[in-house]
This record gives sequence, C-alpha cells and structure tokens, in this order.
Amino acid sequence: MVTVLINPFPSNDELNGLWAEAWGSRERKDFGSILARSLAHLGAYDGEHLIGFVNIAWDGGTHAFILDTCVHPRMRRKGIATRLVSEAVRTARDRGAGWLHVDFEPHLTSFYRNCGFRPTEAGLLRLKAKDSDPSDR
Repeated sequence: MVTVLINPFPSNDELNGLWAEAWGSRERKDFGSILARSLAHLGAYDGEHLIGFVNIAWDGGTHAFILDTCVHPRMRRKGIATRLVSEAVRTARDRGAGWLHVDFEPHLTSFYRNCGFRPTEAGLLRLKAKDSDPSDR
C-alpha cells in the first residue's frame, strides 16, 4: 500500500536514490535547504521506501509552483503521480496559495490537464475565487 506524506523530509540518500532511478541523475545533491524553503513537499512511500516525490516551491505570497514530480520507474502507471499532484494542489490551497503553476515537457500535457491544470504556456491552476483576495490579481 502506498502512503503519501506531507513534509516527510526524506534523507539526501533517499532523494538521490529516487532521482537516480526516476531521472537517471547520478549527481548527488543536498536537498535540505531546498525542502526547508518549500511551501511543502510530498513523498509517496511503499512501506519504508520513497517511491515518489513532488515539491511545492513558492514566492512567499500567492504563487506556488509544482517541481520535481517523479515516481520510481517500477511504480509508474499506478496513479501515484496523479495522487501526489492532487495532494500538492490541496496542500498549496490549504496553505494559502492563490495560484499553482507547473512547467512541463510536451509529452506531459495530458497528465497535467487530467490533474486540473488549464492550458497556458506555464500551466496555471487558480486555487482561490477571483474576488476573495486582492493580492491574487
């Protein structure tokens, strides 16, 4: 059973291992400072193993950004990425974001449209009603 956790703060070893599998990246990174500045991040776990991830960066105000959505190749096509993005949308909304942006490669267009993003050059989802907050404009 896959569990999605908000702000699990996975270790560098866990994230670097997932990056190596999902992105083919062998460059080791220190994710601590990135995660500390995020609005939130979500990890998908199969038992104790990190098998999916998404980061929600933000501008400190009303705009949030989905980054680094990934799932381990052996766990793809099981709805995990959709679940991560759906939880990221809810989390960003709950934490006060008014807009959620995502940039993606063309082959991911249908995935992000199915997650609720309307077609724009940047991928944008309005999270608050138009007149609810003047800072949304």
